[in-house]
Order: sequence, then C-alpha cells, then structure tokens
Amino acid sequence: MNVIETFLQGVKVIEPRVFGDHRGWFMEIYSEAMFEEAGIHLKFVQDNQSFSAYKGTLRGLHYQLNPKAQTKLVRCTKGSIFDVAVDIRKGSPTFGQWYGIELSAENKKQLLIPKGFAHGFMTLTEDVEVQYKVDNLYAPECDRGITWNDPSIGIEWPMDITPILSAKDEKAPILADADNNFIFGE
Repeated sequence: MNVIETFLQGVKVIEPRVFGDHRGWFMEIYSEAMFEEAGIHLKFVQDNQSFSAYKGTLRGLHYQLNPKAQTKLVRCTKGSIFDVAVDIRKGSPTFGQWYGIELSAENKKQLLIPKGFAHGFMTLTEDVEVQYKVDNLYAPECDRGITWNDPSIGIEWPMDITPILSAKDEKAPILADADNNFIFGE
C-alpha cells in the first residue's frame, strides 16, 4: 500500500497493491494492520455504497457535525468520479481550500478524508458505483452540507455543465453560512 500525503493535513491518497495475472487481479482495499503501520489509526463501523446513473451527477459537499463527525475512506468501484475534500476546520491554515482527485475502477485509488472536511464528488461516466467506509454511524441530526459551487471555495469541477443534484444539495448554504463546529487542532 502506498500512502500519498496531500497539502491538506490528514487528507491522503491510498494506492492499494494490486496483484494481477491471466485470471484478473486481487487487492486488499483495507487492512487494519497495514493502515496502523502507515500511522493511520481508525476503526471503521459502517460501509456505504452509492449508484449514480448519469454522468455529471454531483453528490455533496457533505459532512456530519461533532460529536458524530466521520472520517471516510472513499473508492470508486465502477466508472469514474472526481472526488473532493474541503477543509472546513475554523482556524486551519488551509480553511476553505480543496483537494480533488480522479478515483476510478481502473486506477483503484482511494481517498482518506478525515473529520473536519466536507466531501463531494462528480461522476465522470455513467453507471457509477462509489463505496466508502466511515468511522462513525450515520446521524441525520448532524448531517450538513455546503453548496458545490461556493465561490469562496472555488472548486474546479472537471466538467463545465449544470450538475444533476439532489433537492437537499440544491438548497445547501455557502461555507460562510454553514452550520460548522470544527476547530483546527481540536
């Protein structure tokens, strides 16, 4: 497993080792021992999966407030997405900055997004499946979002289209108006 640090503290790209032969391939997507060896100490408690039928579907930017905040380990198992993490920790030197990466069934990369970050993705193909592990259960009372096109964040989404959004995401506030209890260093 190869762990690549990004400029956002705690956000990491995980490249699993893939073993292939004439039959296909095998990889470990998560191993507690390998993550511990890499200095990543987590206990995942829930696995989630989403399916998006259309190219240009945008899910996010989502997060859960403390005390139900979640760290996510995200991967795309069918198709391709542009996956984004946004630092929303007040007082952070990278507050409001974002990191984006293409995750696909082909490249098998994963993105580790810690608590204190909003997460979203745009589908780059049709028929996309995304799976992610979380270290805290879903808590609807703590579920929050930020609009995908907040100009103060300035995410450079890879397709210049009007994305397909949920009703919830259409109403999401900008970062400055979002309910947010994350403090850098806490």
